[in-house]
Amino acid sequence: MRKIILLVITGLLLAPMTAMAAWPKVPDVEGLELNLDVHNKASLQRGARLFHNYCLSCHSAQYMRYRRMAEDLGLPEDVVVESLMFTTDNIHETMQVAMPAEDAEQWFGQAPPDLSLIARSNGPRWVYTFLHGYYQDDERPVGMNNLVVSNTSMPHVLVELQGIQRAIYDEVNGETRFAGFELVQEGSMSPREYDRAVTDLVNYLTYISEPARLQRESIGLWVLIFLALFTMLAYMLKQEYWKDVH
Repeated sequence: MRKIILLVITGLLLAPMTAMAAWPKVPDVEGLELNLDVHNKASLQRGARLFHNYCLSCHSAQYMRYRRMAEDLGLPEDVVVESLMFTTDNIHETMQVAMPAEDAEQWFGQAPPDLSLIARSNGPRWVYTFLHGYYQDDERPVGMNNLVVSNTSMPHVLVELQGIQRAIYDEVNGETRFAGFELVQEGSMSPREYDRAVTDLVNYLTYISEPARLQRESIGLWVLIFLALFTMLAYMLKQEYWKDVH
């Protein structure tokens, strides 16, 4: 029995480390520091606007419902219906795309993946670096490549916001190494504004990957308070029962 308990505890301790080891490797890009806060509703609302206007046309989030998102983010239903729903009029529906998977595969080489769990499967930092990693590459059909996923079939949908950057490489001991990016064409946002926008978008993707987290953490606080009070009462009761026992 003791061995079983030790095996369970060891498994629980090693599970997060195993999950982290399974995430794709993220290049070290200078200046990229990800600071997420899924309790920041203003950030989640901005991220929702970006996701639904730039991502949801190709990528679904089939495990997330519009109604749940509206409640968690404090958005009026009429605003969600008018501004964030483009493939359905039913707010109880999940976030699907109108583009058939067969057409997407023909146009892009493969159907765009569902993004419901992308922040959990690949890690928020991976998504964050990927959205910063596009650079000019005239050899690619769309003229862009990505530092994180080389020769990606996904176009840079946020290019109008970020602008166009080129990758700089240095020769170190005969080896070509990535040295950074240089902006060659400005977008509608400054680099700092774009970084905040990407942070908001990754924050939203992190939220939809586990929407119950907001309620779970809120309820968890009250559970800990209850357990503390119950422990105190149980101790007082024990003292009362055993006070005459010598």
